[in-house]
Amino acid sequence: MFTVELYAKIRRAVMIDGLSRREAARRFGIHRNTIAKMLQFSVPPGYRRRERPVSKKLGPYMAWIDAVLEGDRSVHKKQRHTAHRIFERLRNERGFSGGYTIVREYVAEQALRTREMFVPLSHRPGHAQADFGEADGYIAGKKVRFHYFCMDLPHSDGCFVKAYPAETAEAFCDGHVAAFDFFGGVPQSILYDNTRLAVTKIVKGGQRLRSQMFAELQSHYLFDDRFGRPGKGNDKGKVEGLVGYTRRNFMTPLPVADSFEALNARFRDACGKRRQAILRGHTITIGERLQADVAAFMPLPPAPYDACHKVATRVSSLSLIRYRNNDYSVPTRYGHQEVLVKGYVERVEIACRGETIAVHVRSYETAGFVSNPLHYLALLEHKSRALDQAAPLDGWQLADCIHRLRRLMEARMGNAGRREFIQVLRLLENFHQHQVEHAVSEALRLGAISFDAVKMLLLARLENRPARLDLTFYPYLPAATVGTTDPRAYLGLIASPGSSPSSERISA
Repeated sequence: MFTVELYAKIRRAVMIDGLSRREAARRFGIHRNTIAKMLQFSVPPGYRRRERPVSKKLGPYMAWIDAVLEGDRSVHKKQRHTAHRIFERLRNERGFSGGYTIVREYVAEQALRTREMFVPLSHRPGHAQADFGEADGYIAGKKVRFHYFCMDLPHSDGCFVKAYPAETAEAFCDGHVAAFDFFGGVPQSILYDNTRLAVTKIVKGGQRLRSQMFAELQSHYLFDDRFGRPGKGNDKGKVEGLVGYTRRNFMTPLPVADSFEALNARFRDACGKRRQAILRGHTITIGERLQADVAAFMPLPPAPYDACHKVATRVSSLSLIRYRNNDYSVPTRYGHQEVLVKGYVERVEIACRGETIAVHVRSYETAGFVSNPLHYLALLEHKSRALDQAAPLDGWQLADCIHRLRRLMEARMGNAGRREFIQVLRLLENFHQHQVEHAVSEALRLGAISFDAVKMLLLARLENRPARLDLTFYPYLPAATVGTTDPRAYLGLIASPGSSPSSERISA
């Protein structure tokens, strides 16, 4: 290859000094055709090939390879042909006698030609993109895989992140409610992928049929929804980038928190701190650019959307309802009745005729049993023999004094004592556990082993008055006779010969 210095000498000799190409070729010992090329370029252009030479062995099979690659466009990406698989098929099915290298190079070249190109986009203020991601972390000492909702504002790069135990419709809607509250307004439109949480079906013409809960959310906040092409995550590249950014920066190393509430408080703080950043290509912070987004937002409605999944069902004979493959208890008096179940992210509420009859912590297990022992006490009062085998009472943590009270009641009254003990437990339906336990301890101290005594002591403590027990209900208590004292009897203490100095001082 000729040097740039030689190029400069030859070009100057011909173009400035007027030397002919023939004379320049003779003087520098270079062919005239090379001199002509040097006059076209100021520096050596390097080797250039106009077209890739067609392999004589591969040429007859190129059309077949192109058809295979085109067919792979409609196949799951994990089941598409590799270059090696195409080579094997050429050899086994087509009688190809060439080598693997020319096949691999041709497949790579075709793949490069078919790669999608994109147009740089500008984003107007007041619009958003939303998506879910997933990551691992330690919640309450247990390693779990959680899902996190992300909302990105492409104009300002403002962000919001909130973690959930599962990627459910109620979490999806709750994420919107929390994001709108964080930003202080509602975006004019939000771009999504075709998630099943928002879209139940794509019909002819590309029209989307919305899910019930998402349609309610949209009607409540009145934002427009937009959807990307199926399988094209780049249509919402901003939020896709946010999902990766938050995983690398907010969740590395693995986050450790006592609860999802504590974890989300940390994420909310991190999103707020990020507003101080100045990103590449900008001269002002995210927070300063966010002002344009907020100005273009729609105002929040007077009340937030009630982000819950509603299901109508019937209470079973075991006083249970089933929601998302888990069983939850209700008071037994609502057995066999129609109820409305509201599934929130963190709790499950059960209502009957407009009245909330039970609230449980939401379970994300499979075939779980979530019960409240208080729901079954009224039934156990009539079926006291089932007390020791009642599954809802398993694991119920009660003070030792409660168990001692039961032993004494059953020892004195047998089955009647067991029923009376259940009546004591039913006090927990209306009073705090620590209040009942204190009343039981006081009853044991006084030896008043009965439901009436515990209730009287409990009410007396709440009303800040002394307890007055009717002793006629307790014939087994030792009787005490208190007579009327005659004041003259105290004179005998003064006149007694064995009076102590203290009594003398009193008489003096």
